[in-house]
Amino acid sequence: MSADAAPPSSPSSQPPPAPEEGIEIRSHFVRSRNAVIIRATLSEIYVDYFLHLAAQQLKPATEHIALFKDALAAFVLHCTARPRYEMIAWTLHFEQPPVNLFLTADTEEEAVTGRILADNVREMGGNYLYADVVDHNKPPRRSAVPFEGADSFRAAEAFYLQSEQRPSKFFATAPEEYAMVCSHPDCDTAWFESLTADTLRTIDQTETLSLLERRRYAWRCGCNQQKILRVLAPIMRKDPAELFRDEPSVQISCPRCAAKHIVTREAMEAYLAQHPK
Repeated sequence: MSADAAPPSSPSSQPPPAPEEGIEIRSHFVRSRNAVIIRATLSEIYVDYFLHLAAQQLKPATEHIALFKDALAAFVLHCTARPRYEMIAWTLHFEQPPVNLFLTADTEEEAVTGRILADNVREMGGNYLYADVVDHNKPPRRSAVPFEGADSFRAAEAFYLQSEQRPSKFFATAPEEYAMVCSHPDCDTAWFESLTADTLRTIDQTETLSLLERRRYAWRCGCNQQKILRVLAPIMRKDPAELFRDEPSVQISCPRCAAKHIVTREAMEAYLAQHPK
């Protein structure tokens, strides 16, 4: 060993690397077909979602959870297809069953969260997917797309066809495994239209795939007491009696993930003293 060479570290001299958070999602270009396939196994995100429901004592209807799981899968795949540095939100409105599904993600932080809203769902005469996008350099954008049926994948496909203006297909290829195929210019249309979940299970053997990108998404909202206090501060400054109604505390649900936060009057007053404006 040379005099200036660093000695090798013993196995116990350094802590093991922290495990990467979230699920890995891979995008591949399908050569000769001019299409991109994005695949993910959402088991870990689903576990975190159900742990979140249990922690918050939330009990959505079984049919609503089924719609939400598919919507979450389609949304995560969609976010992987988008550029980084975007904040994205989808709201899926279903007339039957009457429910709204809200999903949001930060493509830079690779974090996704959402909630089911089943109370007082307003009738709108049909099903709609509302998509909102905010990035650092452009004004916010919103699109609204009607779709048919109680199927989150068909909602996502209608959005791509009408708003993104490029056909895409969404599939469940195995329990909690999903794939999205996006057509590109000069896509092999006959091949694209013939795709099924069965053909995608063996696509690594039947097609030549080139890896484009890896991303990792995790279930994470980021809501906390400080953020809730900041949201409530303008209300407290204007009308504290309306906010607390003579109670020592108030319970607030996060609009993104439905997590419950207890805010005391004392904590609110201390926050305003630290942030007078």
